[in-house]
Amino acid sequence: MNNRMTVYNYRDFDEGKYFRKYSAEYGIEINPLPFTPDLSTVKLSEDSSFVNVITTPVNAELLDKFRSCGVEYIVTRTIGYDHIDTEYAKKLGIKIANTPYDPEGVSEYTIMLMLMCIRRLKSILMRGEIQDFTLKGILGKELGSMTAGVIGTGRIGTRLIKNLSGFGCRILASSPHENPEVKKYAEYTSLENLIRESDIITLHAPLSENTRNIISSDTISQMKDGVIIINTARGGLIDMDALIEGIESGKIGSAGLDVVGNESEICYYDRREAVLHNRQLYTLRSMPNVIITHHMAFYTENCVETMVRDSIRGAFCSLSNKENPWLIP
Repeated sequence: MNNRMTVYNYRDFDEGKYFRKYSAEYGIEINPLPFTPDLSTVKLSEDSSFVNVITTPVNAELLDKFRSCGVEYIVTRTIGYDHIDTEYAKKLGIKIANTPYDPEGVSEYTIMLMLMCIRRLKSILMRGEIQDFTLKGILGKELGSMTAGVIGTGRIGTRLIKNLSGFGCRILASSPHENPEVKKYAEYTSLENLIRESDIITLHAPLSENTRNIISSDTISQMKDGVIIINTARGGLIDMDALIEGIESGKIGSAGLDVVGNESEICYYDRREAVLHNRQLYTLRSMPNVIITHHMAFYTENCVETMVRDSIRGAFCSLSNKENPWLIP
């Protein structure tokens, strides 16, 4: 194993200074590439034991190519790693790592989306652009009078619950693993009960076969009329067609989405001149009660530095035969 790391989707404007700083500190040679890893660019990783990616899919075919180039370790500069076929990587002997970051940024962003939805801020801003200063149709609510349901109580979900408690709202939580810290601020309940009783439902679960489309036509039918859906986790947690139907019928009152389905060819590229092959996104963007941002809830200076630093620190640990806390078991 050598000390060379090929970094795909490298961004010099925000990541560059941290890659330069930490690669020098830990003795990792960086091969920075602005390209996405695919079958046409995989050969650029030759002579690199380490590959560094973001949210672009790394499937079995691509893993075969990486292995033939001598890659032994792939790290994603994200918390989630569902975009990598980890089981197939294990069969090939490729180690996979992720880079968890401080949950405060996503927690704050989630609360911002909640407040924007309950105060109808998109409609307010749209009216302001055309100098419509009327009030009819934009009456808001107060977060403290609502019940917030948090699905997933890992690091981000737990921090969100703690921050939400300051607003005085009732908080319900659902997770396969209960966290004692959460119980100070929220009531654990079944997913079914959370879905029935929540005015706002926010998603913080990892994407897996058990959680894919956890928001579906069936679960939406059980929700309160006018429920608000927030997703800063993974687009695949929501059946996008069911979401659109729920909004069109009025069952869903508003949605704040930092992630959507089929976003891998959209984030983080300039697509101003492109026709996007994502009809669901076009439909959702046209709705005055839907706020969409491009998978950037994590995007703070602290998080960017942490992701770059720990992607390099993990490689250093493996290179030095030290315990690597970032490896995916």
